[in-house]
Amino acid sequence: MQKEVYLDNSATTKPYTEVVEAMVEMLTENYGNPSSLHIKGIHAERAVKKARQNIANALEVKSSEIIFTSGGTESNNIAIRGIAAASKKKGNHLITSVIEHPSVLNTYKYMEEMGYRVSYIQIDRDGIIDMKQLENELGDDTILVSIMHVNNEVGTIQPIKEIRDVLSIKKSQAAFHVDAIQSFGKIPFTPEEFGIDMLSVSAHKIHGPKGIGALYIKKGLLIKPIIYGGNQETGIRSGTENVPGMIGFGKAAEQTFANLKENISMMKRLKNKLKELISMSVDNIVINGTNDEKSAPHILNVSFPGVRAEVLLHALESKGIFVSTGSACSSNKPSPSHVLTAMGTSRECIEGAIRFSISTFNSIEDIEYCAEQLATIIKQLRKYMRR
Repeated sequence: MQKEVYLDNSATTKPYTEVVEAMVEMLTENYGNPSSLHIKGIHAERAVKKARQNIANALEVKSSEIIFTSGGTESNNIAIRGIAAASKKKGNHLITSVIEHPSVLNTYKYMEEMGYRVSYIQIDRDGIIDMKQLENELGDDTILVSIMHVNNEVGTIQPIKEIRDVLSIKKSQAAFHVDAIQSFGKIPFTPEEFGIDMLSVSAHKIHGPKGIGALYIKKGLLIKPIIYGGNQETGIRSGTENVPGMIGFGKAAEQTFANLKENISMMKRLKNKLKELISMSVDNIVINGTNDEKSAPHILNVSFPGVRAEVLLHALESKGIFVSTGSACSSNKPSPSHVLTAMGTSRECIEGAIRFSISTFNSIEDIEYCAEQLATIIKQLRKYMRR
């Protein structure tokens, strides 16, 4: 039987066994609607309340500040469109960076079509935003700043606390939204610590189910819904609750944050080992992004000049190794990575870029096997390409 090494954990993760078991129970036994007044509904409501509290505990916030959504994309949409709709009288200027996830960038493009003025902050070669440009762009009419915590392609950690400091120094009234989908469960932080007003997270990045996410909304922040209906989730996100998903998310958060420091340390060791082995066994490579503490513990983006990433991906797949050529939400598109392009990466390096993303389900044996197979495949592909 061929060995299987899954290194595409930034795209999605394998659910914990405990998550699957908890969801099966909700689907087969505790299947009531939380809005129903009978005992089945009450049991479901209690389970949802516990799941919400698990997410709140992970972020060290009040459970009333957690809104369940269908995932990270919806969380980002509610944050951006909701705050814009609620702040029309204050201004029409929005700020984000050029390397955000498509769920943010495309929402901002929509906001431009709706008449809002948008500023896109540039980045340096490591993927860190230009703080001076951010400071200069802030104005009295700025109502929202949305910056991701960890970049999903190269793993760069943005200086979130420093961004809040700039907002405070400039006495900006803008709401501060952070897409923390790649940092939740990977980096220890709290919204209060970083002065965050809204925060997006997603279950399937931390060994929970797909189709469920959450949005933290600081108490007192005025935000309008983008979906109307039966006023579930305090009216911010109407619709019959995805109870199995919520319970799965709550269980995943509980499992992940019970051993957060150990998990982070393990992922960091595995990532560093993979980087070391690739650097030793493969010539002419480029590590994209930072190589220090400004990089997330689970993402390693490497360019292999002279090799097309898609070809390498499938060659690795034939050996039971699963990786990505970039963001799973855009890697099937023919256009080059907007993140690597903004970083000033050469076209050859962009075309040969592979993202390895690690989880605690991986082992040192997985890493060694991947590096060994990678070295052999790269040698063969480059030899073929030179013909």
